[in-house]
Amino acid sequence: MAGSVSVVIPTKGRPQIAARLAASLASQTRPPDHIYVVGASAADVADVAPRKGVSVIVGRPGLCSQRNDALDAGASESDVIVFFDDDFAPSKFWLERVEAIFADAREIVAVTGRVLDDGAKTPGIDPDAAWAQVEAQDAAAPARARSGVDIVAAGFEIDAEPFGYGCNIAFRGATARGSRFDERLPLYGWLEDRDFTSRMRRHGLYGRAEALWGVHMGAKSGRVSGVKLGYSQIANLAYLVEKGTTDPGFALKLVSRNLMANLAKSIKPEPWIDRRGRLKGNMLALADLARGQVRPERAKEL
Repeated sequence: MAGSVSVVIPTKGRPQIAARLAASLASQTRPPDHIYVVGASAADVADVAPRKGVSVIVGRPGLCSQRNDALDAGASESDVIVFFDDDFAPSKFWLERVEAIFADAREIVAVTGRVLDDGAKTPGIDPDAAWAQVEAQDAAAPARARSGVDIVAAGFEIDAEPFGYGCNIAFRGATARGSRFDERLPLYGWLEDRDFTSRMRRHGLYGRAEALWGVHMGAKSGRVSGVKLGYSQIANLAYLVEKGTTDPGFALKLVSRNLMANLAKSIKPEPWIDRRGRLKGNMLALADLARGQVRPERAKEL
């Protein structure tokens, strides 16, 4: 039996990119029943064309708060809840195939897709280039989805580490309905996707489906400062370990990796990354951690 599919698009500082994504969803082989575009200000959503089935919301600042505002506005009642970053370009088959997975593979509660190219690791990907890459991949693929069971069998990787990539992730509504993103993770929400997915995995399986693809542009507008993000890289992990949604071994590995990268590259940083700011934020968080005073919310004060 067909269910309902909602798409949530939190956005900040990228009105044209967000509007393009919202408009593109009408061309999905399975269009969403409802789209929730949530900005932190009216300017963030000014370019979204009003139409039936689209809720434009001026919500509270912060990624977790914006997602929760969409859930509270009605997205939580859907059978499938999809979260796309505003700078993600999804395959036109994305919604059809994720709905099939949830319908036919009842043990799966959360799914992320394959990122063909990730601009978060580069200076960023031009929106036209991102959409062209996705359209080319779509053109080379079969026109219709197989059953959800076939999609899973053809390429579904169970993720032992619940590190759901929040730029494109979907949850079974019946499982996620009573949950919300942790608003103690402020601003960019660093690792909010991991925390939420960890809680969902208590009820079933999470993994990545090869049949769901897209390009993450990694747009640099709307980003938080390097100092704030650097603080969150340490403080959020410490909080999630204490909360029990992140393994201490994984946290130590990620902290070490980020700290070493920020230290080494602060000498000659990439033009698109504030390495020195991140390193300063790392140091502030480590000092707070040593004093037993580290808390995610302090990132907002820096």
